[in-house]
Amino acid sequence: MKYNYASRMAGLNGTATREIFKLLGDPEIISFAGGNPAIQCLPTARVKEICDEITSRPDFARVLQYGLTAGFPELRKQLCEYVKTADIYDASVENVLVISGGQQGIDLVLKTFINPGDVVLVENPTYLAVLQLISSYEGVAKGVDESGEGLDLNDLEKKIIKYKPKLLYCVPTFSNPTGRTYSAENRKKIAEITAKYGVVVIEDDPYSKLRFKGEPVPSMKSMDKAGNVIFISSFSKILSPGNRTGVAVAAPEIIRKMEICKQGTDLHTPNLSQMITYEYLKRGYLEEDLKKAVVLYGRKKKIMSDAISKYMPSEFNCTDPDGGLFIWGYFPEKIDTVNIFPEAIARKVAYINGSVFFADGSGRNYMRLNYSYASDEQIEEGIHRLGDLFKEKIAGLR
Repeated sequence: MKYNYASRMAGLNGTATREIFKLLGDPEIISFAGGNPAIQCLPTARVKEICDEITSRPDFARVLQYGLTAGFPELRKQLCEYVKTADIYDASVENVLVISGGQQGIDLVLKTFINPGDVVLVENPTYLAVLQLISSYEGVAKGVDESGEGLDLNDLEKKIIKYKPKLLYCVPTFSNPTGRTYSAENRKKIAEITAKYGVVVIEDDPYSKLRFKGEPVPSMKSMDKAGNVIFISSFSKILSPGNRTGVAVAAPEIIRKMEICKQGTDLHTPNLSQMITYEYLKRGYLEEDLKKAVVLYGRKKKIMSDAISKYMPSEFNCTDPDGGLFIWGYFPEKIDTVNIFPEAIARKVAYINGSVFFADGSGRNYMRLNYSYASDEQIEEGIHRLGDLFKEKIAGLR
């Protein structure tokens, strides 16, 4: 049978990380491709303790029943306290929506605002799944150049004037894929420029708690004077990706629209996931566990950075992040990480090629490397394999 799909499905493929996961059934492959938190950082004992208590309560049936789309009231109040760690001090429950992971929050914002043909500005490069989401709503993604401080403010204003975008999407802290962080002044200027032109900002914040070096920077939402910034934070990297919980903070009118969209998507975030997150935060476990996680990730990042210096060709340039999960690098333009990827898989090592992070499909000489999931020994060996492969390719250009 020939299926008559919606026109928006044309050219819409699975994200690179999801597709690569299908190749990684081979346990011998060392993967730097995903963004998984380290197994050691998943609080299995804590979650078991919490679940045992929840299931023994007299009102446990409440967890198995339908819930409010906006989220458990207890969790929403708790999240008003949680976002104070991002310097957001004026949030009330009317500003807060519980979401099924940060990615659902992004999806709900796009669903709320984007009509076919509307432009969304994104970092260049940006989180690859956002490009897929924009396409799914038949929007058009346009990249904004970087500067040493964050977004290039001149390029941002120029593209706002040229394209009249509905939204700007950015990851200001330990950006995916680059690992870079915007300065406080850059965030302030972005908030001012977007407010001036009536552009809504999606501030995606999945990584800021994973800082192992340097001082925290206030969120862009904390600098929002016009109500045009939507702050989205996920617990996927700091509690559990499988728990699928996150929070959106925005003006009450926006939250209400997102809530209506969520009703048609999944009715509400699973009650058990919400209760686990609530108890985990209420008991202070997050603060305790983060102290261990940042030490672990800082060590893994150093192992990868040292291995890159030791094994990768001198032509490879990369970032040196102060937190998060990724190192971002590039080769001379004649090195094509897309075409070379099958050879890397043959050598039992995987990465994400850079082109999937650019709105225009450029960046074929870039690559993203994740250091959180592989073991210390695998990081060393995997970078060694990649170094040998790319040294061969560069030698072939001479």
